[in-house]
Amino acid sequence: MARKPSARYVCQSCGSSTPKWAGKCEACGEWNTLTEETAEPTARKTGNLRSARLTTVRLDGEAKPPPRINTSIAEFNRVLGGGLVPASVVLVGGDPGIGKSTLMLQATCALAQSGHNVLYVSGEEAVDQIRIRAQRLGLDRDKKTLDSLDLAASINVGEIVGSLEHERKHTVVVIDSIQTMWLENIESAPGSVAQVRACAFELIRLAKTLGFALILIGHVTKEGALAGPRVLEHMVDAVMYFEGDRGHQFRILRAAKNRFGATDEIGVFAMTDTGLREVPNPSALFLAERRGNIAGSAIFAGLEGTRPVLLEIQALLSPKAGDGAPRRAVVGWDTARLNMLLAVLDARCGLKLAGMDVHLNIAGGMRVNEPAADMAVAAALISAATGTPTSPTAAYFGEVGLSGEVRQVSQTDLRLKETVKLGFDSAILPRRVAAGSTRSKPPAGISLHEIGHLTDLVELFSPQKDSK
Repeated sequence: MARKPSARYVCQSCGSSTPKWAGKCEACGEWNTLTEETAEPTARKTGNLRSARLTTVRLDGEAKPPPRINTSIAEFNRVLGGGLVPASVVLVGGDPGIGKSTLMLQATCALAQSGHNVLYVSGEEAVDQIRIRAQRLGLDRDKKTLDSLDLAASINVGEIVGSLEHERKHTVVVIDSIQTMWLENIESAPGSVAQVRACAFELIRLAKTLGFALILIGHVTKEGALAGPRVLEHMVDAVMYFEGDRGHQFRILRAAKNRFGATDEIGVFAMTDTGLREVPNPSALFLAERRGNIAGSAIFAGLEGTRPVLLEIQALLSPKAGDGAPRRAVVGWDTARLNMLLAVLDARCGLKLAGMDVHLNIAGGMRVNEPAADMAVAAALISAATGTPTSPTAAYFGEVGLSGEVRQVSQTDLRLKETVKLGFDSAILPRRVAAGSTRSKPPAGISLHEIGHLTDLVELFSPQKDSK
């Protein structure tokens, strides 16, 4: 006798399931996210398990790098690791209105202009809306693009899969967005965990079978994570986040996962009236509006993936207002790390900043995650506390420990080369330890000031140091 489908309650935030409904999900702590879904019974077939065999190969076989599809957008290619890989699946997420659809439309038009057959399927907009955006961006003027780019508005995955299997001509397929897709045999609304998982599985399976590159656009939650089940990120080959503050023109495309390239690689774009424009030299653009000889500002020689980036870190100290706790306002950096650095400056260097309101900002809307920014943040805080401006031609980088020691960071030579490239003639960095018996020489035109403890950095801003 066939078993009836059993009901379960699935959290629409994290994807965990429970046999009973509850107001709060015990896995992620979200309220009112449990939705009833039907779990179809699966027949257990154990008779043929022992007859199956694995095919194994040796590790020393020949393996060539995967071929790449040039998107004609250099910043997009950089984040992908050199271009799209056939039969790969890329998931692009970002806040609403940040420019995901604009970027994908520009990329598909560039691919079509290069002779690739591209299909753009939108589940959120009508075809006329896509045409209006293309006209505004000036993407509909090339006849080759018009001949190679197909547009469709549909949320039915069955229709999309059937068309792709019948035509078999497309090199790249874009789905905007995966949360709007719908399968008839899944008894839940579009955007639910079951629908997102099933629709993604069908599209990924077809991409691997037919060999076209698949780009899925995804929504993000209020915490900044991709909406839907976490398994979706494990199913795809690359996960990218399109970041940026709407108040700034810069947009950052960051790779969080990439099976065919480096992670944490970034591509920088500027939002203009005619769409997204590439920024090949983001350091110069981030520092374009910098004003020298101002206390509380320091230049950080950072690294995003394999790309060195110079950023301005700004700090402002003010007396605590009222009787409450001092305020810590941070934009673009980790608040917990700022609190740690303030404690180190207080306990190890004698700077009494505990009773001050601290405001820290990474100019340009960029977000910095690497610990190498500790030294530049400390320099900006010390400069603001002493009223002594940092050198306008100096860059800082290095990690700070709890005892105040300054630790080495990776890719020192790459950071120094970018510093020299932008006209800076000095760098304050951790004391370098020779690897073996030799140590690489710094680039020509830059002087190095190596320090081992934060007290050495404080001395650079002391009146005795200035009077010498």
